[in-house]
Amino acid sequence: MNVHVVDGTYELFRSWFGAPPARAADGTEVGASRGVLRTLIALVNDPQVTHVGVAFDHVIESFRNDLYAGYKTGAGLPAELTDQFPIVEEVSRALGFATWPLVEFEADDGLATAAARFAADPRVDRVVIATPDKDLAQCVRGTRVVMWDRRREIVLDEDGVRAKFGVSPESIPDWLGLVGDDADGFPGIPKWGAKSAATVLARYGHIEAIPDDPSGWDVPVRGAAALAEQLRGRRDEAYLYRTLATLRTDAPLPEDLDAMRWRGARRGALEAVAERIGDLGALARVPRWAD
Repeated sequence: MNVHVVDGTYELFRSWFGAPPARAADGTEVGASRGVLRTLIALVNDPQVTHVGVAFDHVIESFRNDLYAGYKTGAGLPAELTDQFPIVEEVSRALGFATWPLVEFEADDGLATAAARFAADPRVDRVVIATPDKDLAQCVRGTRVVMWDRRREIVLDEDGVRAKFGVSPESIPDWLGLVGDDADGFPGIPKWGAKSAATVLARYGHIEAIPDDPSGWDVPVRGAAALAEQLRGRRDEAYLYRTLATLRTDAPLPEDLDAMRWRGARRGALEAVAERIGDLGALARVPRWAD
């Protein structure tokens, strides 16, 4: 069997930017919620999708904000978007999915926790992490744990991660520590770009293994002296950024494998939320009802 774990926050943002705006009867903006409802229904129209969990950032801030003041926050996000967070969580529950609204942890930590937990179960053939978020590339293991970009229909296994980023999954946090991540709000180390970081980490694996003296580097890197100088003076920063990029695998997810099985949508609950967002027409696409 396959276990699909979905980045619900990404799905909401994707619909916010991609679905047409729409208003509920009370004037609430619900266009993105309609988009999430329809894309999650589409997911379970695939008969190979039998076990599903959806992770959400119930709030944007997490324990990482205590580690680094510049880490991403919800500041600046429009209320018409943030007001839809509880709606899409309700959509996920009504569809009958294991639903994880994370507080303190991030949705990415929930996905990483689920991937580690269910990949360790011998009954599971594959864990599919439905997100294009590069942070989750660190969770990929062989062909057993893969990333799936649903919009582009791209699946990345471990070889795919190496081809895309130039490093193995276990080096992704180090790569992000050097390169930075604008989406998460940390800058990385000056002069280090995606190509130079990949070249060096493909050889050394982790930041602490990179020699201070560039004459000791046995890989050709343009500007090695400048790169080494920046890293020598900023190793503590690089370690902090790597910590921010490292996903936790101990998020509080109560479900075991049996609880992940999709048994169908909950008719009353889904009808209620669909009526609230003015999209009862989507219900005709639900392939199975639990009641």
